Amino acid sequence: MKLQQLRYLVEIERQNLNVSAAAEALFTSQPGVSKQIRLLEDELGVTIFERSGKRLTHITAPGRLVLDMANRILRETQNLARVGQDFTSDSNGIFSIATTHTQARYTLPPVIQQFMQRHPSIRLHLQQGSPAQISQWLIEGKADVGIATEALDQHSELLTLPCYQWSHLVIAPKGHPLVAQSQHGAPTLATLASYPLITYDATFTGRSHIDRAFDKQSLAPNIILTAIDSDVIKTYVSLGLGVGIIAEMAFDPLRDDSLAAIPAAHLFEANTTRLGFRRDVWLRGFEYDFIELLAPQLTQRVVAAALKGGGLDAGL
Repeated sequence: MKLQQLRYLVEIERQNLNVSAAAEALFTSQPGVSKQIRLLEDELGVTIFERSGKRLTHITAPGRLVLDMANRILRETQNLARVGQDFTSDSNGIFSIATTHTQARYTLPPVIQQFMQRHPSIRLHLQQGSPAQISQWLIEGKADVGIATEALDQHSELLTLPCYQWSHLVIAPKGHPLVAQSQHGAPTLATLASYPLITYDATFTGRSHIDRAFDKQSLAPNIILTAIDSDVIKTYVSLGLGVGIIAEMAFDPLRDDSLAAIPAAHLFEANTTRLGFRRDVWLRGFEYDFIELLAPQLTQRVVAAALKGGGLDAGL
């Protein structure tokens, strides 16, 4: 039995039993992958995949057990490498962070600046995607840690820890009627619903809280444009196309001087940005440093206790 055979197994499942796609992802040949899977089945004495001609159709019951074990073995192999790196030298360390545009653009720059000053030899890889993509990258081992407001806590394979809370802001061009109205009292959801709105895509940056607030009051907001990028939202608001709803950290009064910001904490639930990683991962020392820079309350002791199943309270 070879580790490479286990990698072939896992990739075939990841590619929905498409051997050609698995071979392409692994930079090898389809006949070579098929041959190694046959050899492994012969060695184990079980059929891992049912076949129809040359096509794999489904995973057998014993195959499911083999695949689960293969995944665990490969993850532990990765952990062995991380342990070796952690206790020798971090000079060749690669740290992959998966996050959304809003976090990458507005929250992480000072954190990453401090991190790189502490660990100048670590090579950072910043991946941007949707919360669903971030979760999948973590599960597949394509990212070390993920940071997002949505979706991370919906996967049992991931341990997620709360980093900080934030609220939404309503933005409009200076001189907009809503800005004048807000000077005489906080706007209501009904008032917002009377304007064309520009805000985040359905799965990004607390959008679920925005939708839920309108639903609770049986209001149908006129959302005319959605985007995943706060800067894009601000651009179209500045053109006068509508009123924007963005994350509070995405607004800079100096840079966004053509816009006015109206607090909206009274309209929408507070949002919690979370950090996530696989429950079975070995966190390296510099990863603990990064987590604490991002959220000072998440010390190594607190995170280690959460990993052991004690929860956050156990480490406080």
